Amino acid sequence: MDNLRRFETVGDYNAFNNHGTLHPLVSVVDLSKASPRAASNMFFGFYTIFLKEVVCGDLRYGRATYDYQEGTLVFIGPGQVVTVDSSGEVYQPKGYALVFHPDLIHGTDLGRHIQDYSFFGYQSNEALHLSERERKIVLDCFSKIEYELGHAVDKHSKRLIASNIELLLNYCVRFYDRQFITRDNVHKGALERFENLLNEYFQTDKPQTIGLPSVAYCAGELNLSANYFGDLIKKETGKTAQDYIQAKVIDVAKERVFDQSKSVAQIAYELGFKYPQHFTRLFKQRVGYSPNDYRMLN
Repeated sequence: MDNLRRFETVGDYNAFNNHGTLHPLVSVVDLSKASPRAASNMFFGFYTIFLKEVVCGDLRYGRATYDYQEGTLVFIGPGQVVTVDSSGEVYQPKGYALVFHPDLIHGTDLGRHIQDYSFFGYQSNEALHLSERERKIVLDCFSKIEYELGHAVDKHSKRLIASNIELLLNYCVRFYDRQFITRDNVHKGALERFENLLNEYFQTDKPQTIGLPSVAYCAGELNLSANYFGDLIKKETGKTAQDYIQAKVIDVAKERVFDQSKSVAQIAYELGFKYPQHFTRLFKQRVGYSPNDYRMLN
């Protein structure tokens, strides 16, 4: 990839931003102190949380363009590459970045639950848009981490730093829950579009050619990442996206089971199951009867 900057370590990122390294595994970087730069593609070998306060081009993961406003939080997981579309103009960065290496949180509560923070797997067009009050809370968490980095290292340091990062991430879970509700212009009709997508799917031959609709497929059709889509559906319905899909499959199956001219195996293949026994097992699990028994009862 052209003009790819690789940041393997926290120290690499600190040096690039004219920031001293107080701890090899974690840093809070004031981006306004970095030198002016042209936008570039970036690889991160650690967790990164940007509080961006200046527009510097349209960030993308893959083909998705970032819904970009000043004062948003962007979450990047280790090993991810962020690509930037820009005119090549030099700009002065503003805002802050919290960066921490996975080694920092090994053996901590945060390390055991880091996978629960699904927004590290969101596409960058699903960034967190903060209210002014929320922004102050984020900056307060950054400040507490920064304080610990300036404190002499003692037996409490690692736990306090990890706890404050965890506190920040827990606030971000709350803020995302709020965003799912309040950003109607982005999410309006997402559940309705999901329902329409499933209805249309089973009216075509896609089940026979593609198979059962997956969460990733549905998310892609709705221009959302699988993680964000899953969290949005869970917030809207209380069900996982997979549960919602399976419920739709069973609703369609109930109607088709009444067609006495088709065997259960034929119906299973029509719905996208590779093996009829998988269909029978799911149907019985969801309905309480096998497809044949359900057909006889009705």
